[in-house]
Amino acid sequence: MNPINRKTPRAVAKIVAAAALALSLSACISVFPESEPATLYRFGGAEVSAPKGPQGPALGVLKAPTVFTRASAGDRLLTSAQGEVAYIAGARWVSPASVLFDEAVASAFQADTGRARLIGRGEIAKADLVLRLEVRTFEAQYVNGLKAAPEVLVRVRGVLNKNQDRSLVSDRVFEARVKAADNRVSAIVPAYDQATAKVLGEVVAWVNAGGAASQN
Repeated sequence: MNPINRKTPRAVAKIVAAAALALSLSACISVFPESEPATLYRFGGAEVSAPKGPQGPALGVLKAPTVFTRASAGDRLLTSAQGEVAYIAGARWVSPASVLFDEAVASAFQADTGRARLIGRGEIAKADLVLRLEVRTFEAQYVNGLKAAPEVLVRVRGVLNKNQDRSLVSDRVFEARVKAADNRVSAIVPAYDQATAKVLGEVVAWVNAGGAASQN
């Protein structure tokens, strides 16, 4: 006689229930069936320091949507080594890098005491200038091999135009390199933070100075 035929109805019910439970659990984790939960990180909290620019009346700055490279715009931490690129396993930004970067830009201008003031979406205010930022590089570069601590490179192009006639005021590329203290994610993330803060400090000072030059 087949062994399964000797099982009692109660035993069969337990097997069916267990199979149903396993099926329901597998359905819950089907997106990443064998992956470990990712640790979430953020950047943009480092203090931004910008040199004081010319004094004068406030300048309204309308910021266009930031352009981000596709590879680094999402929530994964991009790395490069000898021409090859990869993402750091088990680590994610708490929001897409493009969103965190825009939040850092807004915070940098808000904290600065200079003339330039970003005009928020839907805000009724006069815009003197239009600012466009292109994040061209946002990655951790293993310049000394995969076992050494990487350098975080943040490279941003800024374009500043007059709002009235869209004439060009200034076009400049900003760059910051910060070496991580160690080859660990917990040490690489602060390097992202510091590099972003350095670039944004230069951007804020540039906008303040460019706004003054546009009125001469």
